[in-house]
Amino acid sequence: MNKLFVAYKPTGISSNFFLTKLKRKYNTKKAGFSGTLDPFAKGVLIIGMGSYTKLFRFLNKAPKTYRATLWLGAQSDSLDTELIQHVEILKEQSEIDVLEVIKSLEGELEYEPPIFSAKQINGQRAYDLARAGKEFTLNKINSSIYETKLINYSHPFVTFEATVSEGTYIRSLGLIIANGLGVEFGSLSALERLSEGQFRYNDEKLLDIKNSLNMEKNFYNGDSDNLKYGRVLALDDLKIKKDGYYWLDSGEFISIINVVKAEVKYELGRIEC
Repeated sequence: MNKLFVAYKPTGISSNFFLTKLKRKYNTKKAGFSGTLDPFAKGVLIIGMGSYTKLFRFLNKAPKTYRATLWLGAQSDSLDTELIQHVEILKEQSEIDVLEVIKSLEGELEYEPPIFSAKQINGQRAYDLARAGKEFTLNKINSSIYETKLINYSHPFVTFEATVSEGTYIRSLGLIIANGLGVEFGSLSALERLSEGQFRYNDEKLLDIKNSLNMEKNFYNGDSDNLKYGRVLALDDLKIKKDGYYWLDSGEFISIINVVKAEVKYELGRIEC
């Protein structure tokens, strides 16, 4: 059973638990997802079943868009509502100032990731070390913030959207916004992933693989049996000969190839459509 679709993970459950529910729903054992959402977050989760689980790295999954609600004055080591320690009562801000700080994030941004993250420290996840009370430091990371929007400001809650590069920590953006407003603490009270690249939730409607791949279509002019049986392909039989990843359409299935220094290699030999 080969399927590729976008599911919507609710808040309060892990991505793995949600995937287990989908396996039961579609009566399949082989399934996976791209781009883990932690239990606090909800939203878009790309699901592959059967041989389509091999396609994740070839999908057009960037940039990503998130909607988040920031609770100004809420102190939490996890930068969300899981570990709230204290809430400071703050004076209401000017909406113009809030918008200005949110828009100031756009561009290339260097910042510290949250300690409750999946980053690895000597083979251990940062969130495991943080929960164990161990001290450690994380290197700063860089993200591209393509667009930000102020959706609503109802003090002390700021709802914003951010379209960002892969690996961006929206919790950290929330804290940066709070600090930019002169507030020491800020934690997310809600986090939703709206899209991953071209992928948005549409009632788990099956996706067309050919329109989902993040690569150019190439054309093979040699013997069709070579594709059918996974034989070596000659560069001269390809329409596009420059290095890169391409997909080929046999009419019955697609193949993904990689052209490297005049050599044609199969990345995925036969994916039924």
